[in-house]
Amino acid sequence: MAPSDNGGRRHHRRGHGTRRALRREAPSTVALLADEADFAAMRRYTSFGFDDHRSYLRQAEGLLQDLAARELHTTVALFDPAEYAEYCADAGLDPDSPGSRTRYVAEVAAAGGTVPYTGQPVRDLLPELLRAVTRRATADTATGLLLRAGDCPDCGEDLGEAALRRAGLLLTRLLEAAGPGDHHLVCSVATRRGSLTAALSATVPAGADGSAGPPLAGEEEALVFGTVLAAGIATGGPAGLVMRTGADGRPDTLRGWALDDDGWLRPLSEAEVFAAYCTDVFTGEPVPPEHGVEYRGGFPLPRPEQEE
Repeated sequence: MAPSDNGGRRHHRRGHGTRRALRREAPSTVALLADEADFAAMRRYTSFGFDDHRSYLRQAEGLLQDLAARELHTTVALFDPAEYAEYCADAGLDPDSPGSRTRYVAEVAAAGGTVPYTGQPVRDLLPELLRAVTRRATADTATGLLLRAGDCPDCGEDLGEAALRRAGLLLTRLLEAAGPGDHHLVCSVATRRGSLTAALSATVPAGADGSAGPPLAGEEEALVFGTVLAAGIATGGPAGLVMRTGADGRPDTLRGWALDDDGWLRPLSEAEVFAAYCTDVFTGEPVPPEHGVEYRGGFPLPRPEQEE
């Protein structure tokens, strides 16, 4: 009687099944060339086998859908050809190699500025990805400014850390005073290398008695916003903050503040807010006010020094 190999087949099937299970737990990363210029830059590599950007994006979308169908968690990153060439030069890698591209993509994903793939079309995914990359770059620049702020010459306190605490307090006070509603905030800080801008969408819920509840906002957005505001406080550069509020079907309200020399928000007058929004920044010519929007002065925020 011939010996049976059923045990071997069972072992093979178990091994194949466990590998599939491990594969489902191994995250994937896909990096995309967002625009035609970046795509054209990659075509100089013979190992890059695509001729048309639209076709490339369709293939990328198909890959993302296939990974999602296999229940694989997928992170999407931005592929920057100029950064890739510099990366290969620094690491001594051949840029005309799929292996080099794979290593670069892994490095990019580890650095952040990525978005998870949740089934959204690529046409919606790309703007979301670009916003994430911009947030990451803004956060890195603002963090660098805070690190270079040094220590207070009088008390020795780390100026960057102190600015972060003050920015957190400012944001909390501002949203508490704004009250229930949906608030969209934009903070702009002028630096020697250009302007830093961060946006934050926050909802302040109304309690049963009409009072304001704890603000709700995205953690990453709030972190970047607070870091940019702190950079303005630490550097003392010109900085401002505007807030657009909508609640209960009423017209949206626009308010504004400027950062003063003491690192606190000074409310702008209604005329200053109107002038800021209704003036063309390039020509200086007046532009019509936005329909259905009310322009209001900022409200004062009590300074912690006054409370003490």
